[in-house]
Amino acid sequence: MDRYQPIQLGAQIAGYQVESEIGRGGMGVVYLAKDLRLGRAVALKVLAPELTHSDDFRRRFLYESRMAAAIDHPHIVPIFAAGEASGVLYIAMRYVSGPDLGALLDRDGPLPVTRAMRVAAQAASALDAAHEHNLVHGDVKPGNILVATQGVGDDLYAYLTDFGLAKPRLDASFFTSVGEFVGTMDYVSPEKISGGSVDGRSDLYSLACIVYQALAGEPAFQRDDDIALLWAHQYDPPPELSGKRPGLAPAVDRVMAKALAKSPEDRHGSCGEFVAELSAAAGGLAS
Repeated sequence: MDRYQPIQLGAQIAGYQVESEIGRGGMGVVYLAKDLRLGRAVALKVLAPELTHSDDFRRRFLYESRMAAAIDHPHIVPIFAAGEASGVLYIAMRYVSGPDLGALLDRDGPLPVTRAMRVAAQAASALDAAHEHNLVHGDVKPGNILVATQGVGDDLYAYLTDFGLAKPRLDASFFTSVGEFVGTMDYVSPEKISGGSVDGRSDLYSLACIVYQALAGEPAFQRDDDIALLWAHQYDPPPELSGKRPGLAPAVDRVMAKALAKSPEDRHGSCGEFVAELSAAAGGLAS
């Protein structure tokens, strides 16, 4: 049974008129909507109804949405408003008319190295900006990286989204207050699995998983069931990327091994540092 109550097209929520559904995930449904006050298109995310039953989650969501809205960065989707209306929690964001990175990889397969590195560099700069504001994303995955083409050369322009559900630094919670797993298993860090302290290096690990998939065409860890996959993130080394992508120098394997280290202390100091090292190992292709 569908856990979400569908919102009728044409319905209004907090001054936004719902026009069509454009996506859904573990925490809610995203609609294309019209801002009736300003006449612009927005992406309106409506959270799963059961989340509104938790006062703690509601407070955290509103607080973190305001924190995320305060970050002005060219590769973070701007948040216009967040709140509660008609019995649901919602967040209104800029509408980006392009696929997410997951859909792009499903459609086209692994990216050319230059494009993959460009997207990685843009996502890294967004994450580092958030970390400077003491905000951890907590669910970095291809579905939360929107991509648009920028005309000349069909270059990709990446936007990181879903910061309204991010987690403050040092919040070690592995589950939300209503028992919902926050994260995606192909990209979840070892410390998040074990319930350890989570900071920006957890996002770095997730970003490295994404870059691996963008270049190899498959996730770093593939197992037959969820428990085995979580075990692999905690204890198994990833396959060498150079063996999955012909033409990449073995130097990239050392960079990826550091970014995907099981202990956060053994990883790079920032997402930007990781991408810069990977770019150098791949021949400076992130520029």
